[in-house]
Amino acid sequence: MAETVWSTDTGEAVYRSRDPVRNLRLRVHLQRITSSNFLHYQPAAELWKDLIDLATFRPQPTASGHRPEEDEEEEIVIGWQEKLFSQFEVDLYQNEAACQSPLDYQYRQEILKLENSGGKKNRRIFTYTDSDRYTNLEEHCQRMTTAASEVPSFLVERMANVRRRRQDRRGMEGGILKSRLVTWEPSEEFVRNNHVINTPLQTMHIMADLGPYKKLGYKKYEHVLCTLKVDSNGVITVKPDFTGLKGPYRIETEGEKQELWKYTIDNVSPLAQPEEEERERRVFKDLYGRHKEYLSSLVGTDFEMTVPGALRLFVNGEVVSAQGYEYDNLYVHFFVELPTTHWSSPAFQQLSGVTQTCTTKSLGVDKVAHFSYPFTFEAFFLHEDESSDALPEWPVLYCEVLSLDFWQRYRVEGYGAVVLPATPGSHTLTVSTWRPVELGMVAELRRFFIGGSLELEDLSYVRIPGSFKGERLSRFGLRTETTGTVTFRLHCLQQSRAFMESSSLRKRMRSVLDRLEGFSQQSSIHNVLEAFRRARRRMQEARESLPQDLVSPSGTLVS
Repeated sequence: MAETVWSTDTGEAVYRSRDPVRNLRLRVHLQRITSSNFLHYQPAAELWKDLIDLATFRPQPTASGHRPEEDEEEEIVIGWQEKLFSQFEVDLYQNEAACQSPLDYQYRQEILKLENSGGKKNRRIFTYTDSDRYTNLEEHCQRMTTAASEVPSFLVERMANVRRRRQDRRGMEGGILKSRLVTWEPSEEFVRNNHVINTPLQTMHIMADLGPYKKLGYKKYEHVLCTLKVDSNGVITVKPDFTGLKGPYRIETEGEKQELWKYTIDNVSPLAQPEEEERERRVFKDLYGRHKEYLSSLVGTDFEMTVPGALRLFVNGEVVSAQGYEYDNLYVHFFVELPTTHWSSPAFQQLSGVTQTCTTKSLGVDKVAHFSYPFTFEAFFLHEDESSDALPEWPVLYCEVLSLDFWQRYRVEGYGAVVLPATPGSHTLTVSTWRPVELGMVAELRRFFIGGSLELEDLSYVRIPGSFKGERLSRFGLRTETTGTVTFRLHCLQQSRAFMESSSLRKRMRSVLDRLEGFSQQSSIHNVLEAFRRARRRMQEARESLPQDLVSPSGTLVS
């Protein structure tokens, strides 16, 4: 006689299924072993002395014709949310005075139909569905541990009070909101009561009435065999887990006559037929195809191309931060200047912007204002003259940093400019800025108290303005002061048909792009050479203004 191996793991098991939960089928097998008093108190020597068949301890058939052997073992297949009535419910709902809700009257009609058709098919195994009152009450009395002196925590109490049932969701009359959607000043109690996750959930309990023979229908003999919970995401929670290859679970009743029962729970959901799987694949394929068409309709099927011989520049930029400035509450005004020749932009394109006002934060020795202000623009370059003498220019990004005081008065903190990168990709640029200053303490006091300061009428004066047509641009007499820096992050994209056309056209366009790429370097060298020329010119003017007796014939000063 093999010894029974019991399964002691009664914890939860979590599954996830994409199939409808209505296809779930469980087979529950319940069997009475024997009186646990007999197993507990019979001496071990007597147990093995004479192996007496346990059937001799079973009650004999009665005059009613019902065999007790059938009452001690039962097997039934249960579907999801399938209602099987207990003997207690049958006795209760046969009395019309006990019916209080529409659900009670519905159960009464179903029980009367069962009685007319020969009675219910189940004896001890029954179910409580999501609509039954037992399901709601079970949530309030469930325990988190096995301790007899367990005190429920605040979270357990709040989760027990969450109304997760569909029958508790009352519709609003006339569509009028009964409460405010937003609580601007929530109290501490309001936060405590509403800080609970509320996931739509359905629950089902598989029960067993383990009362003595001919004494079924008492609440004290009801025991939970299995609890199933299913949420809207297809997550199925089973407690305890399916038996599978493990041993059966055991239930030991309490009272004067203790009984030992064993039961198993198996998943017997029918497998999908090949025709159903093929139909499901077609449905999913059609669904994904429609979704793909929807996404294509949003993006468009035609890829936008530039005109022949043109280069399209698309920039996704960000004003990252500014640091090293004297005052707080900074904001940046910036704009992109396109060269007057060969460059153009769409009519709707906005080439300027202003960031939000940002308070500085100490970072080391500097105060940094983090803007993270995004901007975007596009421009087109159409180069018609491909002679080697023609040097194309590249767009320039100008920025003006200002500060705002308590009285909403602004002051200029610095001007700066940088040539946009001529190569595609991600670039981080740091622009050094300066501001014009006046001599004397009065100008600084005016700047501090009333916010006045010198300003440039034309921001392009930071570099050589695009409208300047002369040979020399003099800034003589302009006093400036170095201030902080502004950081830009630029993601540049370039598009041209020459990138994918014949080698000759690609070579011609490559020469233009090379010149565009070298423009920024040549521009920097040009600025340095221009500074040296101005210095030499000033020295020459200074020598000419000196008396002739202090200048030697070679042009040097006489000591």
